[in-house]
Amino acid sequence: MKQSKQILQKIFSKEELKLQLKRWELLEKKIVFTNGIFDILHQGHIHILSEAAVFADILIVGVNADASVKRLKGNSRPVNAEASRALILSALVMVDAVIIFQEDTPLNLIKFIKPTVLVKGGDYTLETIVGAKEVMANKGEVKIIPLEEGFSTTGIIEKMKS
Repeated sequence: MKQSKQILQKIFSKEELKLQLKRWELLEKKIVFTNGIFDILHQGHIHILSEAAVFADILIVGVNADASVKRLKGNSRPVNAEASRALILSALVMVDAVIIFQEDTPLNLIKFIKPTVLVKGGDYTLETIVGAKEVMANKGEVKIIPLEEGFSTTGIIEKMKS
């Protein structure tokens, strides 16, 4: 049970994360943020999260809430509920904190966290990454991780349908 408790402790509300961010700031931890839907976790996700962790003392992962996923991907998504997706991400060794956000983009969360590094996958450009301007204006960096070809949640869902 101890491990289950430790996993659950990595899932934060905004107020809990606010307190934890202050602790990490006092310890001069380098905060890295990435986000996504993470509906069906696959090798491509693990690759990006592992690469993001290389830049971090602390890796925070923002997860789109169910309502946000429906707005972005349609009524057939998400496949897995937000609580399940957050739990699975929090069980990963490279992830230090998980927070669910309700908006369609993580812009407000990025402004709140003020990460040292913002990480996204290679399907984005610097111009299309939400929060990139804000992170760079705060003297932070934006890193784009090349995608692993052949791995996508949409592809997995299509394969399951056929």
